[in-house]
Amino acid sequence: MAQDIETIGIADLFGPPSTARDRADARIMAAASGIGFMAVRDFPGDAWLTPDGRAQLLHIFALPDTEKQKLLRWNFDRTRKNVYRGWFPLQPAAVSYKEGIDMGPDIADAAGVSASDDPLCEPTPLPAEDALPGWRTAAADYYRAMGMVGNALMRSIARGLGLPETIFDPYFEDGISTLRLIRYPLRDANAGVDISGPDFSVVHKGETRTIIGREHADSGFVTLLAQDGVEGLQAKNLAGEWIDVPPANGTLAVNFGQLLERWTGGRVRATRHRVIAPKTIRFSIPFFYEPRVDAEIAPLPLSGTEPFEPFLYGDYLWESATNFVEMSGIKHLREPRRARAS
Repeated sequence: MAQDIETIGIADLFGPPSTARDRADARIMAAASGIGFMAVRDFPGDAWLTPDGRAQLLHIFALPDTEKQKLLRWNFDRTRKNVYRGWFPLQPAAVSYKEGIDMGPDIADAAGVSASDDPLCEPTPLPAEDALPGWRTAAADYYRAMGMVGNALMRSIARGLGLPETIFDPYFEDGISTLRLIRYPLRDANAGVDISGPDFSVVHKGETRTIIGREHADSGFVTLLAQDGVEGLQAKNLAGEWIDVPPANGTLAVNFGQLLERWTGGRVRATRHRVIAPKTIRFSIPFFYEPRVDAEIAPLPLSGTEPFEPFLYGDYLWESATNFVEMSGIKHLREPRRARAS
């Protein structure tokens, strides 16, 4: 029988130590070490996870193309300076058929982000206020809310591992978490792309479905995903079966990344997932909760785990992120910064 995605109430994570918090920690750790996927509800900021709340953020897709083009990344417009943040357009020949924007911490606290020559820390190109009134404020509020949820889950994982609950906190000060807004349109059957092959389609519940988000595991710590009520997201369970992640209002789908799997010696699982085409346009709002760029990732004090050579998060992230199609052609723009923090 396929294992389902569990929905866990996490209100107690935001309160003092209690037996209720211990129970929530245990359920989160069971999901993290088991299927590696869960959904969470009942947290500060969950009012965003309604059709009206999401619409405030997704209104950016209503911008005319001329305004979207001002936000493009360098690999799509060589006159732009931004290479990591900004807009990526539809790429008709790619399996992952989507458009959207990647935004960094400056959208929530521009004054608190120090200048850096690292492209991972570059400012985010954003639409002008008069082009999208109120949108910047909404995006900033949502970014901060997700940062709070990420921190609460991070501390819960630490407790679940038997570590001090604040052990991860220093790594995430001045973190470079990414808020991504994605639109998956229906693929144009007349685009001249053969979508009949196994890269582009799968049989799910007896029906052939087009893949619009290629199978992958996220690279970072934890991903908090607001879905738009439209099905399509699937996770691979422990038996290797693809199961649907329910897109319920008021919930975030949570999956753990490869960084956390490596950091915890495999005690937390990074689950592979994909998106198959629904019958309608689909929107998605992932928040990738991430450490600061110069955080040195070294083995945690956990018994029985394999040691590994410490590495800088920024080096790791750049190497993995630039393999995705929307980041193609930029890998050479950042050299590894392997010098160990002393």
